[in-house]
Amino acid sequence: MSYPTHAMLPVGRAARAARVPGSALAMAATLFLLSACSLVPVEHRPAIDVPANFAAYDNQPLALQPAESPGRWRPAEPADQQAPSPWWGVFGDPVLVQLEEEALKANPDVSIAMARLKQSRAMVTQSEAAQLPELGAGFGPTRQRTSGAAAGRGDGAPGSAQTLWRAQASVAYEVDLFGRVSSGVAAARADADRQQALAHQMLLLVQADVAKAYFSVRQLEGELRLLRDTVKLREDALSLLERKLGAGAAAPYVVDQAKTELFSARSAQLAVEQQQALASHALAILLGKPPAALSVEAQPLENVTVRLPPGMPSTLLERRPDIAAAERAMTAENARIGVAKAAFFPSLSLTGSLGYESAELGNLANWSQRTFLLGPLVGTALGMPIFDGGRRSAEVARVRGVYEERVAEYRKTVLQAFREVEDSLVSIRTLDARILQLRGAEDASSGVAQSARARFDEGDVDYLVVVDAERTRLRSRQSRIQFEGERARATVDLVKALGGGWELSTDNQSGANG
Repeated sequence: MSYPTHAMLPVGRAARAARVPGSALAMAATLFLLSACSLVPVEHRPAIDVPANFAAYDNQPLALQPAESPGRWRPAEPADQQAPSPWWGVFGDPVLVQLEEEALKANPDVSIAMARLKQSRAMVTQSEAAQLPELGAGFGPTRQRTSGAAAGRGDGAPGSAQTLWRAQASVAYEVDLFGRVSSGVAAARADADRQQALAHQMLLLVQADVAKAYFSVRQLEGELRLLRDTVKLREDALSLLERKLGAGAAAPYVVDQAKTELFSARSAQLAVEQQQALASHALAILLGKPPAALSVEAQPLENVTVRLPPGMPSTLLERRPDIAAAERAMTAENARIGVAKAAFFPSLSLTGSLGYESAELGNLANWSQRTFLLGPLVGTALGMPIFDGGRRSAEVARVRGVYEERVAEYRKTVLQAFREVEDSLVSIRTLDARILQLRGAEDASSGVAQSARARFDEGDVDYLVVVDAERTRLRSRQSRIQFEGERARATVDLVKALGGGWELSTDNQSGANG
């Protein structure tokens, strides 16, 4: 009669053998449940205080979408994942389009931002590697000499030397108890998302700076052409007055006054030439070129008349890269709170090695020379903190403080975004009105200057009347050119304040209307 093998064992040993698989299963289940635990607190993202509308534009308020009621608080939902749009196309300037493309390829700040983004993504890969076992292998000899006392033979006894050859493989793995590892991975991913948003922010800043510098160069070109014409007219006027002085038909002080106006116009022309050179140098650096390498055929700036669509939703601000970066920073610090909390709980590191060890290299592969080690060489696999003088508590408090700082920075960034949009809208509206007034002043001053010149030629008025009329006409024309440049730059500022234009993606539009 045959019996099962376990029936031949004593009762106690059979019972223990039966309990071993159940104990291992229970231990595995416990580790699984503990690894599923997370000490990351629930993130309460701050809400955005949505105003009823932006400032009035062309006497029509930029109303919100119907789903956004005045004063309603809505949670932050960054919409920065869509690719940056080529917003500069709205100006219809092919030279500007070419400059923007060159800047995106060669601008040093863009290259720096992209390099930082690569670093952050590498940190994510490094953090995710902690979720996997670490495998290693080694081979080589070790020689060790021990004293006689260490061998138990007493002081003065001769020691012994030994050479050992080893070939082994090792494995190490930290069990993710209480979400210690996963919280670190979440923080690294949020940091990478933040760095991506900062890279988009740098792209937007460079694009805006290129457009503003280009418009400044064109504005100064318009002023320079105006002053060149003014210098030519005053040179002709001086020549005419000098001839009249020689014929006794003009007083000397009239010629001196004409010289004064000519020298003043030349000085103003030199000042504008300097400003244009400096603006061109700044544009060259933005394009990643030395100033001498820039060759842009600047044309006088025409009035920029980009009009905004009615009903722009305030959700446009959510795609601003700086707002997205501030929100990602909050997420990262919230995850780090979980890492700091996990330090209060046990940590479990599973390590082991398997290989061969022998005194002679030729015997290293013998089965009898095999060795193994389960558990750490020094210390224990399961570590439990007991007392550290408040170090871990202080770390949790520090991380919470950093998180609160990020929350405050987020609110500040949102408020600053609303201010920038409002400032740009007010600037555009005011500059439009001022340009309209200056055009009227320019037309009127031109008529006054022509009339003054005619009356002086007839001898009815003094030459100072002509000088004053021409000064007024020059001032009106130059102011109009300057304000048109400011109007173009204010439009660029509005685009930047809205995060790169005012066109929402299809998904965002459906979300806003839903």
